[in-house]
Amino acid sequence: MKTCTRRVSSCLVGISMAGLAGIAFAQSAGWPARSLKIVVPSPPASATDLMARIVAEKLPAVLGQAVIVDNKPGAGSNIAHEFVARQPADGYTILLTQNTLATVGSFYRKLSYDPIADFAPVSLIVTTPLLLAVNSASPIKSLKELIDSARANPNRVTYGSAGIGTPHHLAMVMLGSMTGIQMTHIPYKGSAPAATAVLANEVSVAVAAVTAAIPHIQQGKIRPLGVIEARRSSLLPDLPTLDESVPGVILDVWLGVLVPAGTPRPIIDRLNSEINKIVRDPQVKSRLLAAGIEPAGTTPERFAEILKADIAKFAKLVNTANITPE
Repeated sequence: MKTCTRRVSSCLVGISMAGLAGIAFAQSAGWPARSLKIVVPSPPASATDLMARIVAEKLPAVLGQAVIVDNKPGAGSNIAHEFVARQPADGYTILLTQNTLATVGSFYRKLSYDPIADFAPVSLIVTTPLLLAVNSASPIKSLKELIDSARANPNRVTYGSAGIGTPHHLAMVMLGSMTGIQMTHIPYKGSAPAATAVLANEVSVAVAAVTAAIPHIQQGKIRPLGVIEARRSSLLPDLPTLDESVPGVILDVWLGVLVPAGTPRPIIDRLNSEINKIVRDPQVKSRLLAAGIEPAGTTPERFAEILKADIAKFAKLVNTANITPE
């Protein structure tokens, strides 16, 4: 009798799984039947926004539907993340975000979404370096001088970032913890506003994406002090990395594509294939490299591994720095 029961249960489970697979196939068979939306947790002119617009420009040709970019900056990227996490898992709402998704859990006591459970990774598509920069009129001309100034004037040196919990913020947390300096954090709604803030002398130094800072550097309005990654930027080959002066201050920023959890796997695979083709296209690749963005493109599984590893790494950093979550 027990054997029969187990057989019936197994049959029911098999039927259930087959039914779910059938539903997923049915949902994805006619996809996409209408326009798609790419949600970006940063304002226009940021590296994330630039990448989203490149994808939105190229995807319609292969999907046959319009793709709209929806900027939802603020709250350390939580506004955009929460919005996408609550959307139907039908492949019509896409999140294009950065490492912020791996840091928010360490900076906010209560999140209305789960960075792992509420999203399905599609691909880590590019990496983009950050840099430190000051106003060109600032007396600070090097990382050493910045550190010396902060050490002599605890909490009087201010720095602007793309928001609480962003990689920009954590990079400075890392610098502070490794040098023993104390600076005051001024969060902005994105990398571009942070760069603008140092232009207006609202902050002593800004942490900004190379893409947001390059125009101001070329115009001689801001002075870069160093790149916050493992290698020098191809756009600024003479600019040293922070790691060269303070070993270990390395934070590579990635941009990745995710969809709401539960999105049918055929849709995820299609998005993965088409978006990876876009970032690897020779013309797009040239355009990205010119902006200081390095093309990548991963499998959904590899992106999931990177996301989980970064969450653990950033949580340890935040704990080491004794940062109290908000």
